[in-house]
Amino acid sequence: MTLIKETDYGTPQSTAEKTVTINVDGFDVSVPEGTSVMRASMEAGIQVPKLCATDMVDAFGSCRLCLVEIEGRRGTPASCTTLVEEGMQVRTQTDRLKGLRRGVMELYISDHPLDCLTCAANGDCELQDMAGAVGLRDVRYGADAQNHFKMRDGGGEVNACWKPKDESNPYFTYDPAKCIVCSRCVRACEEVQGTFALTITGRGFDSRVTAGMSESFLDSECVSCGACVQACPTGTLQEKSVIDIGQPERSVVTTCAYCGVGCSFKAEMRGDELVRMVPYKDGKANRGHSCVKGRFAYGYAAHQDRILNPMVRESVDLPWREVSWDEALSFAANKMKGIQQQYGKESVGVITSSRCTNEETFLVQKLTRAVFENNNTDTCARVCHSPTGYGLGQTFGTSAGTQDFDSVEHSDVVLVIGANPTDGHPVFGSRLKKRLRQGAKLIVIDPRRTDLVKSPHIKASHHLALRPGTNVAIVTAMAHVIVTEGLFDEAFIRERCDMDEFQDYVEFVSNPANSPEAAELLTGVPAEEVRGAARLYARGGNGAIYYGLGVTEHSQGSTTVIGIANLAMLTGNIGKKGVGVNPLRGQNNVQGSCDMGSFPHELPGYRHVKNADARDIYEQIWGVTISDEPGLRIPNMLDAAVEGTFKGIYVQGEDILQSDPDTKHVAAGLAAMECVIVHDLFLNETANYAHVFLPGSTFLEKDGTFTNAERRINRVRKVMAPRNGYADWEVTQLLANAMGAEWNYTHPSQIMEEIAATTPSFANVTYDLLEEKGSVQWPCNDEMPEGTPTMHLDGFVRGKGRFIRTDYVATDEKTGPRFPLLLTTGRILSQYNVGAQTRRTDNVVWHEEDVLEIHPHDAEVRGIKDGDWLKLMSRSGETSLRANVTDRVSTGVVYTTFHHPATQANVVTTDYSDWATNCPEYKVTAVQVSLSNGQTDWQEEYQEHAARSRRIEAAE
Repeated sequence: MTLIKETDYGTPQSTAEKTVTINVDGFDVSVPEGTSVMRASMEAGIQVPKLCATDMVDAFGSCRLCLVEIEGRRGTPASCTTLVEEGMQVRTQTDRLKGLRRGVMELYISDHPLDCLTCAANGDCELQDMAGAVGLRDVRYGADAQNHFKMRDGGGEVNACWKPKDESNPYFTYDPAKCIVCSRCVRACEEVQGTFALTITGRGFDSRVTAGMSESFLDSECVSCGACVQACPTGTLQEKSVIDIGQPERSVVTTCAYCGVGCSFKAEMRGDELVRMVPYKDGKANRGHSCVKGRFAYGYAAHQDRILNPMVRESVDLPWREVSWDEALSFAANKMKGIQQQYGKESVGVITSSRCTNEETFLVQKLTRAVFENNNTDTCARVCHSPTGYGLGQTFGTSAGTQDFDSVEHSDVVLVIGANPTDGHPVFGSRLKKRLRQGAKLIVIDPRRTDLVKSPHIKASHHLALRPGTNVAIVTAMAHVIVTEGLFDEAFIRERCDMDEFQDYVEFVSNPANSPEAAELLTGVPAEEVRGAARLYARGGNGAIYYGLGVTEHSQGSTTVIGIANLAMLTGNIGKKGVGVNPLRGQNNVQGSCDMGSFPHELPGYRHVKNADARDIYEQIWGVTISDEPGLRIPNMLDAAVEGTFKGIYVQGEDILQSDPDTKHVAAGLAAMECVIVHDLFLNETANYAHVFLPGSTFLEKDGTFTNAERRINRVRKVMAPRNGYADWEVTQLLANAMGAEWNYTHPSQIMEEIAATTPSFANVTYDLLEEKGSVQWPCNDEMPEGTPTMHLDGFVRGKGRFIRTDYVATDEKTGPRFPLLLTTGRILSQYNVGAQTRRTDNVVWHEEDVLEIHPHDAEVRGIKDGDWLKLMSRSGETSLRANVTDRVSTGVVYTTFHHPATQANVVTTDYSDWATNCPEYKVTAVQVSLSNGQTDWQEEYQEHAARSRRIEAAE
């Protein structure tokens, strides 16, 4: 294996359809109109020297190294800022150009330290490369002159132009002494990331890159996405891992294992040590960009907390005992078989992981259906996007988003509801912000003022700051405006939708009870604001909807998804670029875990277990009889455990004790089971009640595929050998065989062959196709052999689109004198889900604990100041955490995250759930907040219990 070096064309690719032919150094080359001369030259295989230019940002023309001669033009224009014209004759190598370039390079080198042999960027420095490319052999300007890189001048005095290295960021350093002020980092922060954290201060010789208001990188607005480091052509901005380990020698393209964006990365290695993760330019989900988690937060894979050996214990009161794989698997298999013999085959089940691969998830649901012989399988999508599956399945006929991420580049109006892309899906958030800076309009529906509402160079046209729990009312009110004002697309509806159901929906939604004025009493959003948002969405051109858990994690989550689908069908915003209904999936493979049949009522490909034809496919291949009765959902498993009928569970890669609602009820369910098998990287919170621990493997240690939020199937490639000895799919196979199965997979590609043979939407998916195309979006079958970027092009999967009434039903969780505030929850940029991975990285420097956001008015009446300890109480439980007094939240609303088990925020959430799917209502909990002296008694007892549960017997 070698180090993958991607071609840098100097300037971005033009999207024009018309082509232009020019001649470069005697070679003709045809390129799209609007292409720079620099890029055209590179397309012809001729590299023009450059320093300030890179194809991740727009041309700047400051370094003056890329000069060329053009026949018929005076002077030597910069090739990066000069666009091609038909018949243009370009010369890149003349004596005049060579002299000019050497002169320019002399000036750069004269103010640059010549420490190349000891510089961490040695071998990966464009300044070094360009000095060689232009033939620089001597520098006439002495280093004793004024410079930026010597701490002291020739007389021994402190050099006022020198600045010390900034090492405040945990992942990279900034060395001003090596900066050539090319502005690439500044432009990457502005154009790619959209944070505007960097700037050039000073003028002329005093110019320098500065973070924030002359702050350190850590204290500035910098979000550590790594775009500046990636753009830097010298060693000015350098990963600390490269400084410590050295330059990488090989790389493997794989897929990030954090959020549902599914970014492609080059894992760059030195031996078997990971040096750095670099975003892959050809990755179709991220297009060469990254966030702090995917770019830098991979250190958990080698963290000291990671468990590498199997462990067992007879009782959860006893310490763990390390054993061999054979003993652990035999122990687990005997326990599960014994439970089924005593309590019946329905007494055990599985929870699949949305962090594991498609192939691993497929095997876990196969374990319960083919080995346990029941349908008791569920996944974390139960507690996040199960309403998406139901709502979109009912209206469109398929349980997934409609677009690819590139589609946002064609959107004119974007409606973001119940999602915070800049924190939860930051790479997509950056692409969205770029489109907004280009002129697209934005509507935000969220009780909290997220960064999208207002941040540098973007501002939402409408922010509908509704009361938590009133999504259905606000979406239906928008539909009311569109229908009663005649803003709907009648031609689209007549051609693509069921007219009888449309007429029924019109009758329903036109009722004055669904007007913005009526909704204002429920939502608190001014009626005119709702009307303005509805008109903008309906009239503004291509309208795209992106939504997240703020939609689905409600008692009416499924109804809101249906309402969103209604809006898209009303306005014809389906079946083309720039439109659609797009759920932003929370975890890297939550889409894939649903696709693979993780729900108790569905086989892979969303086919109901009552479908005899679908069951027959698997019965023929697996040689078993599959039950036609849906199995238990996660809440049902826990209820049945408390009742004494559900006794054993295999949990792969999920931490339900921290992530699921009503922590005390989850703990009671787990405590009532006789065999809890946890298959994970760390002794997580669920493992407090486990009898068997099977160590898992990270995404760096396995082959397979993930399916992201845009239905994109991406390859996961093994970068290093599993530290625990086995990939997760191998562990599941070993457990199945220990229970009597005879599985004999030798590679995940064989599992994908079985998936393709049995799942229509994956019919043409093979590892060979993924190698050839990089990635594909399902459905990928004979009709769409290369995948489907945009769904429902000519018609809906179900035939005619279905309008469904969306009656607003208030949640049973209500405020009152005892609990007057509403708690809603979410994520923060630096942390991921329950924090098991990110808490074991340097990301904790940005978020070391969960805090409670509370409005200044609500804080003042309770005597609360910023940083105070608070007690957060609900009908379910109580916890303590510190206050963050902010006007990001409205009065009457408080907000927190759930990344730290010390807080266990879900101890206060309730067991109310979505009417159709049992997705918990995390986003609406009635609470009271008061001052506290520290942690609650429950928190202290919980932590003591967790410490006892993690004891491991010393090896003999």
